[in-house]
Amino acid sequence: MKRILITGGAGFIGSHLCDRMIKEGFEVVCMDNLITGSKDNIRHLLENKLFSFVNHDVSNFIKIDRPVDYVLHFASPASPVDYLNYPIQTLKVGSLGTHNALGVAKEKKAVFMLASTSEVYGDPKEHPQKEDYWGNVNCVGPRGVYDEAKRFAEAITMAYHKVHKLETRIIRIFNCFGPRMRIDDGRAIPNFISQAIKEEPVTVYGSGSQTRSFCYIEDMVNGIFKLMMSNFNKPVNVGNPGEMSLMAMAEVIIKLTNSKTKIVLKPLPVDDPKVRCPNIDKARKGLGWEAKVDVEQGLEKTIEYFKQKIK
Repeated sequence: MKRILITGGAGFIGSHLCDRMIKEGFEVVCMDNLITGSKDNIRHLLENKLFSFVNHDVSNFIKIDRPVDYVLHFASPASPVDYLNYPIQTLKVGSLGTHNALGVAKEKKAVFMLASTSEVYGDPKEHPQKEDYWGNVNCVGPRGVYDEAKRFAEAITMAYHKVHKLETRIIRIFNCFGPRMRIDDGRAIPNFISQAIKEEPVTVYGSGSQTRSFCYIEDMVNGIFKLMMSNFNKPVNVGNPGEMSLMAMAEVIIKLTNSKTKIVLKPLPVDDPKVRCPNIDKARKGLGWEAKVDVEQGLEKTIEYFKQKIK
């Protein structure tokens, strides 16, 4: 039986990965300090013999006594609200945390996967974004703590691949959504759904013309698994290339929730990207992956989850 360490395993994406890896027959070690993750996301797994939970901050040394075949490093605050509240922790988990997770993979001779992000492209001047685009990032801006932490994480991952011959995978995740996102997550979809359900004004920043490419969690986990099992050592974009403005997303969510609320415009945050869309040729050709779940279908499932949480 293969054993896998998932850091950030009690988070939104991490908890869905725990489910998938157990389904695939892996023994899962879930490691999380619960700074933004939640035990509620993994409570259904706590009695499963294939699952174990370790409450640990991966910015500190990681000790695993048993053999490990895969290390998936998904620990990090991931929303602007979180990494603005925890700027130093975000930088530490991207640097020290990645170094520690790589150390485990090197010691155990395991395959290492880094959860990177479309944020490495910053406010892009190339559109859509290919993996060979270097990005346009303000390293001292408010988003720099996350953007640069992930850029460093990619650099040290590739250094371990080149120097120590470590098998590495780097996934650049584009705007994933679905059940288990926090109500107070701060990203567009959780904000819009929470506000619409509560009949509060739906806040759209700027004119709402800025675009994102939204990928449902089921598709994202499929992409992660395919990349993990591949032989791609360099970064691969995984996301839905179906581009959508934030204003259009807000309108769809108001419709799907049957809300009577109105949209309110607020000033655009500093360094907020104007466009965001992945070129997924590499994933499509090399992994046989592309998003399958319709965005509205994914939103309906997400809205049902949020309705259960907001009572």
